[in-house]
Amino acid sequence: MPLYVYEAKDAGRSCDRCRGGFEVTQSINDARLEACPDCGAPIFRVIQAPGLGHSKTDLHYRAKRAGFHTLKRIGKGEYEKMY
Repeated sequence: MPLYVYEAKDAGRSCDRCRGGFEVTQSINDARLEACPDCGAPIFRVIQAPGLGHSKTDLHYRAKRAGFHTLKRIGKGEYEKMY
């Protein structure tokens, strides 16, 4: 099933979830969400490039959006933060 990203139409009347954007797995036949499930603020679906597999940049981007970071091995026992 496709993964869609939604964001708030008005950042001043939204919660942290929809202000920063959130992902929803929906069927192609499902109707678009019109309001945030948490606060009820109006939202819109963000147009994104289709996912054609998992690339390293995609994984870093998704980790960053979720509030995490990823690590890249730079040597034996040494890692560097990737954003």
